[in-house]
Amino acid sequence: MKYYERMVELGSFSRDGLAMHLHLNDATTASVLRNYLKKGYIERVRHNFYVVISIENKQPILSRYAIGGRLFPDACVSHHSAFEVYGYANQVFYEVYVTTQSRFKDFEYDGITYHRMAPKGNVQVETYRGVSVTSIEQTVIDSIHTIDQIGGLEEFLRCLALVPFLDERKLLLALENYQIGFLYQKTGFLLEQVNDSFGLSNQFFDICKQQVPKADRYVSKANANYVYHPKWRLMGPKHINSVINKGVLDDASM
Repeated sequence: MKYYERMVELGSFSRDGLAMHLHLNDATTASVLRNYLKKGYIERVRHNFYVVISIENKQPILSRYAIGGRLFPDACVSHHSAFEVYGYANQVFYEVYVTTQSRFKDFEYDGITYHRMAPKGNVQVETYRGVSVTSIEQTVIDSIHTIDQIGGLEEFLRCLALVPFLDERKLLLALENYQIGFLYQKTGFLLEQVNDSFGLSNQFFDICKQQVPKADRYVSKANANYVYHPKWRLMGPKHINSVINKGVLDDASM
């Protein structure tokens, strides 16, 4: 256990990172990794990425989110996983979404599947409780963009209902990075429906409306009982609360 406490200082590391931290040569680093893996002091999360294991409870000393945010130098937890980090998630998934320029295939570690999400422009990143995570505004826009792929409309709306504040300047910056008219269209429609909670300005919605494409779309694929909203040229729920309330009623009947 000569190096264990020094490893705990890192929490996670690559082979080169460990060698630099401990001032070891390549051969000694390789030997330490083999020995500590065998003894269960560390585990390999993926190729060339290791996490330290607690001697007391035999679990990783880092949370799933901290691991995701450290996979690469530019990595940050995003999408639904970011809502989970902030405590605004309705459900906790057995998945962690990681935004990074570095490509990797989905992999599983400790019962959690890690997914790579490609960044769009300059991603807004913050550090929250030691985790590299997208800002809440970036998270909202990312989640609207992937609403049919991650969680669905109802789950997103339940998360959004827990968010206490949104900075419209940061929302617009995230939208500008995507440069997708349909995303402005969905964002304007959804946030207007819940704007009593956020107090976004008329100017914000005017900017969104200016980017609306000249085509009618569905806000999501879960389109049962949708009605047409001419202002946004969208088919969507007549009232957002009906989506959330339906989920509550469905849960109560189970």
